[in-house]
Amino acid sequence: MKNNEQEQTIFAAMAEDVKNANIPEEDKSKLLKNIARLQKQKINLMITGATGCGKSSTINALFDMEVAKVGVGVDPETQDIAKYELGNLILWDTPGLGDGKEADARHAANIRRKLLEKDADGNALIDLVLVVLDGSSRDLGTSYDLINEVILPNLGGTNAEKSKRVLVAINQCDVAMKGRYWNYAENRPEPELTAFLEDKVRSVHDRIKESTGVDIEPIYYSAGFTDGNQPQKPYNLSKLLYFLIQYTPLEKRMIYVDNITKDKENLKHDDDEMDYNRESVKTLWESIKEGARKGADIGGEIGSMFGETGEKIGRAAGGVVGGAVAVFRKIRGIFPW
Repeated sequence: MKNNEQEQTIFAAMAEDVKNANIPEEDKSKLLKNIARLQKQKINLMITGATGCGKSSTINALFDMEVAKVGVGVDPETQDIAKYELGNLILWDTPGLGDGKEADARHAANIRRKLLEKDADGNALIDLVLVVLDGSSRDLGTSYDLINEVILPNLGGTNAEKSKRVLVAINQCDVAMKGRYWNYAENRPEPELTAFLEDKVRSVHDRIKESTGVDIEPIYYSAGFTDGNQPQKPYNLSKLLYFLIQYTPLEKRMIYVDNITKDKENLKHDDDEMDYNRESVKTLWESIKEGARKGADIGGEIGSMFGETGEKIGRAAGGVVGGAVAVFRKIRGIFPW
């Protein structure tokens, strides 16, 4: 059974902190109204890719979901886009492409319709599209067709705006060279594989840019898997999560807090180009402050009042903001890095 702390949503934690804050009642009222407004927001994330690219394993690793593994929510007859609702986070899991022209045409039409759908305010329903590529495949033609002919033409906006609504991620980086040059003991690529993956990233970037004019920077990762009794933990999942958060509108980013994987090992191994967990915490914290005070005309720094909220963010994203907010110093010892 979950304890009260685990059951409390990010919005409930924010409201509790505001109620306990030593600030004027008028300011409390303004902040609580903003929290109520934020609670109505949703993140709509579309996850798409060719058959076998590892969409389900990616969803499971990021959000501790098992339903995606067994296809819960998918109509086996029509293979429509599956919808998973995780509180305020809504995942749209599209069927894999590459299983035949007729099926692909039907799936592409469904994706186009969903991308063109508007919310109640007349804005695009889908906030962000995650396109998963199979890093072990040399033939990415289906994926390029999906990106160049289906996704980008139906996003709307300028090329610069499109580039911030599509994240291209190359999965299964551990077997990109048929398992060679992967250090299983340390769960990371050796230099030879790293060079190969970086070349693949450049190649994918260049092909998309040449075809569409849209400048998209792909990343590579491994969602992990279980082979018998020997699980392989994800690699660069922390980087994938960081970019998902960065590409989401600022006010909505806090929604991820309630859904991020609770398995610390899932976010432990990455390319060390930056401290992705720490940076994720920072941007989640900015989302909290921006959303709470937007339009409330409240003076001063409000971040210090969100004590329990700060701890919840830190636990979720697996990092701390060193010295920026006092509350984060209390949770420094919780994480494995």
